[in-house]
Amino acid sequence: MAAKLKITLQRSPIGYEQSQRETARSLGFKKLQQTVLHDDNAVIRGMVHKIRHLVHVESIEIAPDGDAG
Repeated sequence: MAAKLKITLQRSPIGYEQSQRETARSLGFKKLQQTVLHDDNAVIRGMVHKIRHLVHVESIEIAPDGDAG
């Protein structure tokens, strides 16, 4: 099973540092309450850590394709 991170933008990055706004944009956020899925790896976790005050993160397990049979 592959681990994924379900990340939801809870607060606006307006008023925060430019680098934090760019991090939110590079994760794929375009508007509030938007949810994106990313692989659980060190790069994504570092980006989430930088904007942890703006997002809500859940770890989910995804079954690999092709196990049906």
